[in-house]
Amino acid sequence: METGLDGARVIVTAGAAGIGREIARAFREEGARVAVCDIDAGAVAAIGDDGIRAEVCDVSDRAALRAFIGNAARAMGGLDCLVNNAGIAGPTARVEDIDAGDWDACLDICLTAQFVGTQAALPFLRESANASIVNLSSAAGKHGFAMRTPYAAAKWGVIGFTKSLSVELGPEGIRANAILPGLVAGDRIRRVIEAKAQRQGRAFAEAEADALSMTALRSYVTQRQIADQIVFLASERGRTISGQAVSVCADIQALL
Repeated sequence: METGLDGARVIVTAGAAGIGREIARAFREEGARVAVCDIDAGAVAAIGDDGIRAEVCDVSDRAALRAFIGNAARAMGGLDCLVNNAGIAGPTARVEDIDAGDWDACLDICLTAQFVGTQAALPFLRESANASIVNLSSAAGKHGFAMRTPYAAAKWGVIGFTKSLSVELGPEGIRANAILPGLVAGDRIRRVIEAKAQRQGRAFAEAEADALSMTALRSYVTQRQIADQIVFLASERGRTISGQAVSVCADIQALL
């Protein structure tokens, strides 16, 4: 499928590992120029010389995030797509047991960093002929998620932020969409399920089976499936899609 992304300029936050790394790789395969940031210096160093500009940056540091996006966009000669991927799982606890600092940290990284990153990217996106923003939300952005209230609150907020961006920026030709991954195979979801199983006094296998039973396909989704959807939304073929909360979740019905 021709995507029209050869030579496109793309920034992916938290792009040196996990889902972000797969997103960056998928764009590179389409011929895009890609810049990523990540808080993990080891993951940044491991990218090596594969055509991806990589820099250590904590997205909760607003000045550092603005500087990274501005410098990366100027180095690439502009910006066509911003992927606000950075996020953390936040605490797993009953709401009355959650520390306010943990709440703040989760919202800072999962939601506020998308606002800050978008602000920094807009002057460059306005110069693009195919401008788009893709924000990572979650299935937790449309389902209640017991013992994960900071994460769910942030991810619901991402959807409202994205829809508002679409309405506000659409007349300028900038589209905005949110991706809602479900249970994405990998270490991160394993840690989440382990933490929940421990809190509930259950075995991991039992908690995992219950979580998967809430998906119509009874399966995890992969990082590559998330990346492929994002590439499509940023491509020429996705240029009339905006303001959408796109689920890539094996049709998850609830989060346990």
